[in-house]
This record gives sequence, structure tokens and C-alpha cells, in this order.
Amino acid sequence: MPWTRAVLDRAQPMATDVLVLGAGMAGLRAAAKARRLGRRVALAYEGRGASPFIIGCNAPFAHADPADTVERYAQDVATGGYDLSDAGLVRTLTRHAVRGVLELAALGVPIARDGERFMQRQLSGNGYPRSVYHPEGLGAQALPVLASRIRESGVQILSGHTAARLLMAGERVCGALLFERRTSTWRPVYAGAVVLALGGLGRLYADSTYPGDVAATSYAMGYHAGAPLVDMEFVQFEPLCTFAPAELKGLELPTSMLVEGAWLVNREGERFMFRHNPGSGEGRVEKARLSLCIQQEIDEGRGVDGGVIYDATRVPPAIVEGYVRHCRRLRKAGLDPLKLQIPVRPAAHSQMGGLWIDERAATPVPGLYAAGEAAGGLHGASRIAGNGGADALVFGDIAGASAAEGATTVRADTRAALNDTLGAMAAVGRPRGALDIEDAKAAIRLAISRGAGLYRDAAGLRTALAELESLAGRIAADARVDDDADRLDATAALDMTHVARAVAAAALARTESRGAHQRRDHPLTDPAWRGHVVVRKLPDGGLEIDRQPVR
Repeated sequence: MPWTRAVLDRAQPMATDVLVLGAGMAGLRAAAKARRLGRRVALAYEGRGASPFIIGCNAPFAHADPADTVERYAQDVATGGYDLSDAGLVRTLTRHAVRGVLELAALGVPIARDGERFMQRQLSGNGYPRSVYHPEGLGAQALPVLASRIRESGVQILSGHTAARLLMAGERVCGALLFERRTSTWRPVYAGAVVLALGGLGRLYADSTYPGDVAATSYAMGYHAGAPLVDMEFVQFEPLCTFAPAELKGLELPTSMLVEGAWLVNREGERFMFRHNPGSGEGRVEKARLSLCIQQEIDEGRGVDGGVIYDATRVPPAIVEGYVRHCRRLRKAGLDPLKLQIPVRPAAHSQMGGLWIDERAATPVPGLYAAGEAAGGLHGASRIAGNGGADALVFGDIAGASAAEGATTVRADTRAALNDTLGAMAAVGRPRGALDIEDAKAAIRLAISRGAGLYRDAAGLRTALAELESLAGRIAADARVDDDADRLDATAALDMTHVARAVAAAALARTESRGAHQRRDHPLTDPAWRGHVVVRKLPDGGLEIDRQPVR
């Protein structure tokens, strides 16, 4: 193929021991650990993903409440996951979270303190205040510190690089193909091990909190390499997202403020959560259930302008002002945080599933590891608030250690691996094709949002699957591909259909309602469904659905 030959001739290859894809919390932790263990490490990224928006991180220090323990934390994770969380992954997370936070503090990451003790907030789904934080956001404070340390350690940084595909030598991962948009340069990076830390679903849904550089890439890359995807039906919607005015669209208001005095009210002025959650109201309820309750109020005609009212007027001013980033953004939009009464509604926020890993953050594909939201199995059917940060912190470190240990010598036949990858990409789209790539992406988002939103049923899921299959065919045959950037974007659009189909197919297979997966035609939780739905790619390009027990 002329395009394939042209890329092979001008590609700029490099080699390393460990390649980390993603520069959020998980990726930076992985790169730092692998480098500390003596490996050559390269870290490639397009943006920082969702990590800059991490507010806090769960860790059972028991500084705010001495009754908290590792065991109670583990119980909250398991309960919040509706009994689908992998016990080994839960054990690993809860036992290492404290150490992870202490390592951040030792590096100089500022964390809110009361003297020598960490201040801790109680977030939804947690029985105790255990989220350590910084008023400006823990992620925003940690990332520059971690990035500076890995640069000083000698990690090779490939900024502005988009990951396209993993490279395979037989059944083993041997690197990844990257593209630098600024220079239109293809860069194959050959590696003895690869860590995928590129985040979750990204903007697969029409209404989403994800930043633009998160695009479900980890799932697609691992899926094409033969790694199983687990729990993909469990898409968590952030319950408290603003949608107006326009400059505030997508702002996530803190669930922790619900414990500190904020109310949720419907158009009748009712604190409706006491009807859904007697005794506790807005408190002690995990995000999946909170989102469903809010959506029910909206669907049954008790909403306000398409949402429900988040009323923070009763929260003590000193507490409100402690949410520095939120206050800054609200005031910039002309709203007073101390008098805040604003409509909110759920928006797609995180994916509980992903590449199925073990306690070493290893996938079943040799040489491939995953961490953070790229990985699945830990959170079960719902992720308790504050565990996104803890997950990235703990399993990023573990993935780096495992990749350093498992890295092999780069094989000599890597050019053949690159040729195979380019050949697959060359088959997508055509010059001057009729289908605009951005239009195709918008159609994918609409199909999955309608068919696999907060509430699903068999008819809607089957419709979505048919629409996605049709879109995949159109993208492959007729996407407009006039240059290398178009080639990358068309491949990404096709990958979106694969991930969206995995979500819809898993949701269709699970004929019950549990956590973040709610079927209107199967509204009850079925004990027989206490297990995982696993999606694998078939040799002919189709997908296979399998059921596996909870480990």
C-alpha cells in the first residue's frame, strides 16, 4: 500500500524498556516507579486527561474519625460496587492507599492538614470522612510535582503524541504507534512492556464531564491486542453537573457538600432524596444511586429546567470558600457561591469497567499493563466517590513496578509489527470520502447516549448496536481521509464504535439492574447475575460476550 510504504520510509522509531501511555496521575506514577527500578522509560501523552480535576483521594488514615480502618474502607468499596468488585483488587487498593498518599506528601505535594494530621472529607458512598484533599484540587497540585520528578529522573517525555495502536509481536505487545500532530510525524516506540493509562470512556457520550483528550483509547488499544474488557455496562454518571449558563456547562459540584449542608430539591421545593433514601436523604448514598434518583425526578416531571436544584445556601461560608476552584469558576460566571441555587443533572463521568487486570495491574496479554480508569474489575457496578484518585495513585505505582519487572528485550521483528498495524489503519476511509469524521463521532455519541444512558432496555440497546454497526461500516468504507491526521481521526472514530458496541452489548447481556446499570425491562437485581460480563474481540472483527465469576 503506498501510504503504508510512505509511513515506513519516514517514521521516526525509538526503543525503550517501558513505554507509559498517559500523563495523568496513573501514568506519572507508573513512569516514576519503572524508572526508579532502573528501567529506561518513555512517557507519551496528548494531554493530562481527567487527573487535573481530581479533588481528593480516599485513604483510611482515620484522622477525621478514629473509627475508620482499612477493613471498613474495603467494606465500603465492596458495598458500593454492589458485590461485583474483585476482592484481590479491593484488598490491594485499600492496603496501599495510605502509603500512596504519604509518598505524595514526601514529594512535596501540598495536602490540607490540621497540624500533623490530614484533613479528610466524607464523600458519597463512604461511611467515614477519608478523602484527603487540597482546596485547589489534589490532582492539580500533584501533577506538576510528579511531572517534575520524572523529568529529573531521566524519563523520556513525548508530549503532544497521540497513541494510535499497540504493536504486536505474535501474542506479545512490543510497543505502540504514536502520532505527533504538530509535525505530522509517525513515531513507533518499541518497548519491552507497555502501561496503558489513557483514562476512560472520554467523550463517547453526548453529555460528558470528560476533557477532550480522553477518547476511550486505552479500551480500544487493549481490545485490538486481545485483552478482555470487563464490566463495560457500568457507566457512572456524575450526578451534580451544571448545564447552564454556558460557561458553567459540565462543572461537577461536590457531593461532599451534600454532607456539609447542601440540599437537593425538586420543582415542588421537596428534598426528594428523603423519599428515595429514608433517614439519610442526600447523605450516605453512592453516586450511581444519586444519579438515578435525580433522573427519576426529572423524568417524572418534577425537574426544574431539565434538572433539580442544588441549594448550597445553608452550608457555612467557611466551608464553601474551602472549595477554592469551584468558587473561582462560579464567581467568574457571575454567581455567588454563598447563595448558590442552581439546576444540576447527571452527565457521563466514569467507567467502572475496562481492561481486566490482576493485582499486579497486568492484563492477560503478555507485556501489557493498565492502571487508573483504563483498568477494570476494582469498582464493580459503581465507584464510590474519592476512589478514582485512590485507584490511579495505587495501581499506577503497581503497574510501573510490574512493567519494570516484566519487560523483555525488544524483538528484532518489530518492523513487521509496524507494517501489520499500518496495513489495518490504511484500510480505514478513503481520500475525498463522503463521510465527515466529526459528523460520524457525533452520530456515535447520539446512538450510545440514547441506547445506553442512565436507563436502558433491550429495544434501545439493540437499536444502538445496529446503528453502531452501520456507522462502523460507513467509517471504514467512506470516511474522508485526506492526510495523516485524518487517518488517525478516522481510526479513532472507528475505535469509538468498537468501545460503544462493547458497552451496549454488555448492557444487553446483563438482564438485571445493578448499580450504574439500570434496565427498565429488568428493574430488579438478580443474585444469579453476581458475576462479570466480559467482552473479547473475535478474529473476524466481531465481539464475543462471556460471563465470568467474581474473583
